[in-house]
Amino acid sequence: MIFSGIQAFSGSNVERVALRFENEALSYEALVREVNQTVSRLVSVGIGRNTPVGVYCENSSATMILYYAVSKIGGTFIPLNAVLTAVEAAYIIDHAQIKHLFVDEVLTSAALDAVGECDCTIFDTRGFLQKESVDAQLEASEINPDFLIVYTSGSTGVPKAVRYTQAAEFAGNRSLIELWAVTPEDKVLVALPLGFLYGLSTAASMALQAGAEVILLRKFRPADVLNAIVNHRVTVFHGVPTMFSMMLEYAEQNDLQFDLSFMRLFISAGAPLSKELKDRFARRFNKRIEDYYALTEVRPVFGSYASRQVELPEGSIGQAAPGVEVKFVTAFGQMAADGEEGEVWVKAPATTSGYYKAADLTASAFVDGFFRTGDLGYRDADGFYYLTGRIKDIIIKGGANIAPAEVEDVICEHPAVKLASVIGIPDSKFGEQPFAYFVTTAGKQVSAEELTAHCRSKLAEFKVPVSFLQLSEMPLGSTSKIDKKALFNIWKEAQDA
Repeated sequence: MIFSGIQAFSGSNVERVALRFENEALSYEALVREVNQTVSRLVSVGIGRNTPVGVYCENSSATMILYYAVSKIGGTFIPLNAVLTAVEAAYIIDHAQIKHLFVDEVLTSAALDAVGECDCTIFDTRGFLQKESVDAQLEASEINPDFLIVYTSGSTGVPKAVRYTQAAEFAGNRSLIELWAVTPEDKVLVALPLGFLYGLSTAASMALQAGAEVILLRKFRPADVLNAIVNHRVTVFHGVPTMFSMMLEYAEQNDLQFDLSFMRLFISAGAPLSKELKDRFARRFNKRIEDYYALTEVRPVFGSYASRQVELPEGSIGQAAPGVEVKFVTAFGQMAADGEEGEVWVKAPATTSGYYKAADLTASAFVDGFFRTGDLGYRDADGFYYLTGRIKDIIIKGGANIAPAEVEDVICEHPAVKLASVIGIPDSKFGEQPFAYFVTTAGKQVSAEELTAHCRSKLAEFKVPVSFLQLSEMPLGSTSKIDKKALFNIWKEAQDA
């Protein structure tokens, strides 16, 4: 089903470019041919329906080719974020029982460490896709119910494995295409990591399903993004607030002006977008940033319709996307009235079919088919939506989720640490940063530098706390749990002193 979304354009748009990456440009016809050849290669090494296939690479066209090839086979595609450490990657490889892992040159060493003694074959992605085509027939089979599994940080600290069917992927893309009015005339720049659903599905797969041209960057650098927008006359760009902040800082610090009159949409998601950033960006680039809201488990949810000339009220995240149903539920379990705050419950065109190997977590996440987002908000009488906070204990840094529990567990693995608690502190560039408090075991000492090094050996860099502060004891709440509000107040008082 996902593959049919690009195959439809290969016949009538033979020369139309589908995907650009570095010096490579693939037409829709060439992309379909590459996918079909890759299918034969995958089948020849024993990959078939329900086979979990991991991809642990920096952004490249190879990831998208594998994504479509695995979809055609009926396998399960599992992207691993390129910034994950070997320890973090090892958890996913073991949990998903990945037997075939595709890596690039940059991540080969980490992949070898992650696989260890596991029964998992590592393939060099570039070499595999350049192999001579083989004659291996794909047997007809039903579509695999688990096409995509994406791992995301959860409030418990254990990464959650979010499952998607091909039908959900296709429906989510179709809703976004309608929301943003994406057509084959659009050029969509993707600098988001393909290890995240935002980059893989919401940006890249959505654009290819619409027949648009995708320009893919290996990684995000503000200068590269701005130059690519100008050089390719890009019309749509997705990012997180941190990316837009860095683009703005680059232009301001170097006193650069860019003619972006051809741009249709700058879309921001993943974290709250401040009014100050939106206003500064609009003044510098003469373009406004559009807010968009979704989660790994449900997409799309809220945004602005490109076809509607509607001015959003101050603070609004937008309107409900096509096909979306929303409820706001109060703390007392009642439906909130317009203007009344409640937890956001949603059914979206792309809604997860549940968490892999976590039936209890899946059951608790849904009520009557509605996903409980853990975010708070309300709807006004005119049908505009607002977000006011979140229930879940999650830190959002630059659009990436950090589970404090995961970081706390790692800190407590150090023999000198008795207790640890991690909170999110405000940051002008990243939105939030993790900040750690700790209590040492009696008679032992450890420095902040040692704890930083300890965390870096086990966690992706973005999860490592920006600072560590030792306390004689942790403040406790009425239930004898660590009082994180009290810890935040300790941090705030120190800033005000």
